[in-house]
Amino acid sequence: MKLGAMFRDGRCAVPRAWLADTPWTRLRGLLGRPPLGADGQEALLLRPCGAVHTFGMRYPLDIVFLDKRGCVLGVHAALPPGRMRHCRGARQTLELAAGALARLQPQRGERFTWEATA
Repeated sequence: MKLGAMFRDGRCAVPRAWLADTPWTRLRGLLGRPPLGADGQEALLLRPCGAVHTFGMRYPLDIVFLDKRGCVLGVHAALPPGRMRHCRGARQTLELAAGALARLQPQRGERFTWEATA
């Protein structure tokens, strides 16, 4: 996976965001990895991706569904293990630690972009 950051309105919203943009990295996602930071400073961006599951996970996730331009289409807070969610029109999915949505407060239509870090 590639390391970068998520930006909103030109400002860094999530300083450590991994990009999963190959079939293997999307398939593996967060399975077998330690939980993302509870402070909302870490995320996983799956691209392309319009649906996620938490089968095999041991912790809940906050989910932000984005369209192909990165605009917020929907959010799901604290999706527990063993569940699935999808969003019509979503082409990217941002996974965060449960509770991160309270800090980020993404608004429908707001645009998020991923940028690689050195």
